[in-house]
Amino acid sequence: MIVRKLRLQRGWTQAHLASLTGLGVRSIQRIERGCSISLETQSALAAVFEVDRSTFQPGEAVMSEFPIVDAAEAEAIQYVKGQKEFYQHLAIYLLVTPVFALLWGADQRFFGTAVGWGIGVVVHALQAFEWVRFNVEGWEKRQVEKRLGRPLS
Repeated sequence: MIVRKLRLQRGWTQAHLASLTGLGVRSIQRIERGCSISLETQSALAAVFEVDRSTFQPGEAVMSEFPIVDAAEAEAIQYVKGQKEFYQHLAIYLLVTPVFALLWGADQRFFGTAVGWGIGVVVHALQAFEWVRFNVEGWEKRQVEKRLGRPLS
């Protein structure tokens, strides 16, 4: 999350950060999702952002000029990320649906696919803009605890 915050503060895209660090865009995406990173990657990010490498080490108290993302910032970043994913989904739907129309014509397959996928886009919008809240927060943790038969420590 801290990498995303630093990147957004500078107005950089993931592709731009990837080119500055010598990493791939997929690597930047994984780092922003919270995957662990090597010391070499930590050093590359620290050099680009001009911060101490310990900023990117998980689980350690970090004293740097950039505070760790607080709960409100994390929530706002996740909200905007959800909206971005919705707009990407909508764009793909709007680009691919006409291709299906050209390939299949106006037959049952086209209408079934367009309507079914369209429902998925609408549900995605409801979730992305929080018009309808699906109670999935904590679901994964509850399922793990149920499987273990005890609370996670």
